[in-house]
Amino acid sequence: MKKLIITAVILVFFIGAALLYGVLKEEYAPAPAAGQTDRSPAPDFTVYDEEGNAVCLSDFAGKPVVLNFWASWCYYCKVEMPDFNEAFLRNPDVQFMMVNVTDGRQETLSSAKRFLEGSDYDFPVFYDTDLDAASRYGASSLPMTFFIDENGGLVTYARGMLTAEGLAQGLSMLLE
Repeated sequence: MKKLIITAVILVFFIGAALLYGVLKEEYAPAPAAGQTDRSPAPDFTVYDEEGNAVCLSDFAGKPVVLNFWASWCYYCKVEMPDFNEAFLRNPDVQFMMVNVTDGRQETLSSAKRFLEGSDYDFPVFYDTDLDAASRYGASSLPMTFFIDENGGLVTYARGMLTAEGLAQGLSMLLE
């Protein structure tokens, strides 16, 4: 009798797990791996430039965009920045949007600007003080980079630090 009860409990558990999986698999499906997007439209957002002017992704329609989310406290963000600067200098037809995730707590305008003061970066920096861009792109871990084609379609993306080779590969896919 004891074995029958244990078997029934295990059976009910597996049936329940299968049903729950069927219900939740779409809602919690993982994002596609890098290079496997369907060129779905990249969400528009508003960030701010150095002078505090509003800038939208849609302002760059007709031009391919490299969108990178970073913060000054993020070690890997800082490690990849020289490669982004070199890629920016080599690709004048690509709009680079280096978006600082300025949450006002862990990252502030003053901490981000203080970090940039000691650098020789040429790429444009934007500040996501409303967290509009970060929330639309699910940038909950940094760094995170998106490659958006001239038609506003998402080509590919990467979570975590990009090597120079990874950045070059993303640019190659973007410019095909």
